[in-house]
Amino acid sequence: MKVLIWIVEGTWEGCVDAARAVLPPDAEVVLLHVTAGEVAEAAEGAAAGLLGRGRRRDPAARIQAAGEAAATRLLDAAAARLGRPAGRLRRRGRVERLVVEAAADGADLLVLARDGDRSRLGPHSLGPATRFVVDHAPCAVLLAWPAPAPDVASIPPPPAHPPPPPGGP
Repeated sequence: MKVLIWIVEGTWEGCVDAARAVLPPDAEVVLLHVTAGEVAEAAEGAAAGLLGRGRRRDPAARIQAAGEAAATRLLDAAAARLGRPAGRLRRRGRVERLVVEAAADGADLLVLARDGDRSRLGPHSLGPATRFVVDHAPCAVLLAWPAPAPDVASIPPPPAHPPPPPGGP
């Protein structure tokens, strides 16, 4: 069994803990971190514009280096918390698409965490990238709460009007 754990700042601990709880001893584990490519591209664009006047600096390279260092620290922390051998995979670009592509490379299980509204149960507990990954993952998905889940009482009340009958208004 190949397990891919998506490591993201702020939620990775929940992913690692959820994976540890269900992984068989012989599972092959890969920790994945994806750095969004838009940040370095925006810095590069800014440097080419008004910020590019006078002495030329390369903020995109500095931002990319800082992102790579942060990714390495996160992956190291995740590997230590996992407490077992794990491969490490770093990507940069469109986060949601790269996570789906990594899962398509033979993963049997993708572990990820809710990253939206954590105060109540419901669809808003998933951010846009996580929703995309859940909807397009080519393998089984283990969706973890990064902290204890809210109480069932947090579910919004049902609509005031009953839904229309099937087949007509």
